[in-house]
Amino acid sequence: MPVQRLNHAVLYVRDVDRSVAFYTEALGFRVVSSVPGRAAFLQAEGSSNDHDLGLFGIGATAGDTTAGHGAVGLYHLAWEVDTLAELDRIRGVLREHGALVGASDHGSTKALYAKDPDGLEFEVSWLVPAELLGPDTGMRTGPLDLEGEIARYGAGTRGGVGVSVP
Repeated sequence: MPVQRLNHAVLYVRDVDRSVAFYTEALGFRVVSSVPGRAAFLQAEGSSNDHDLGLFGIGATAGDTTAGHGAVGLYHLAWEVDTLAELDRIRGVLREHGALVGASDHGSTKALYAKDPDGLEFEVSWLVPAELLGPDTGMRTGPLDLEGEIARYGAGTRGGVGVSVP
């Protein structure tokens, strides 16, 4: 059987406690296990996975990632939310943390882009349900009008149904 989905991601960070605070406050993760000051394993709300995100501290003197700037490496991770209302709420939280760096309409995906305290980029997205996909929801990149998308699809419409959610 082929690969089905991403089980978890692990990030090297400068300060585990600072990163734990960010991911719990901004994205609602919860700590399920930790080695104080050295590592933490976090779980997304509603997840039954033993952990969805691992954080390993490598110290305050660690350099910034150079991935994408003359070096290969991971660009970003993307987490999915259930509704556009939740995407809108997270947009506000990311703004409060000074972490929001962009927002895009990818047709079938409505996406926010942000950076964690170490400058590692991530995406938070809502997927158009399969039954609502059409000729105007093909892959593209344009500015996100979140209020317009909420008016179109509804704030509480469950996203990803038939695409990433059975």
